[in-house]
Amino acid sequence: MIFRNPVLDDLQTINSIENLCFPVDEAASLDAFHERLKFFSKHFWLLEIEGEIVGYINGMVSNQKTIEDEMFQKADLHDENGIWQSVFGLAVKQEYRKKGYAAKLLEYMIAQAKEQHRRGVILTCKEHLLMYYKKFGFIDLGISSSMHGGAVWHDMVLEL
Repeated sequence: MIFRNPVLDDLQTINSIENLCFPVDEAASLDAFHERLKFFSKHFWLLEIEGEIVGYINGMVSNQKTIEDEMFQKADLHDENGIWQSVFGLAVKQEYRKKGYAAKLLEYMIAQAKEQHRRGVILTCKEHLLMYYKKFGFIDLGISSSMHGGAVWHDMVLEL
């Protein structure tokens, strides 16, 4: 099992996983992933097992304590000197789920944020995932102003 940053050749695989894991209205496009690699590839990690990409986690760094919809559309809002590491997407291929790989990806991102002296990690999630993220120490800040994909989201924060 290895963690690594993606390269352009990984885009199709990343996009395929995204489309299998998220509803159409919420899934990032291939162009969006291309922009993310351009602006914050150091904050985008793949998990490989025996050479196969099984999942990923990514998000920009910002000085904002919550995620706004604009951030999903404008990767250039990334601020390498920001204090909050965001989670835009955490996805694992179906056949690798329920084996702890999503947790390993999240723990890896949290460790990277600590190493980079960030104040914390922020994310939005749907209500049914609140307990999952609370296991990692995230606190629910309530309903988010984000309307990404037409869903109801909760803002969550893990202060480091």
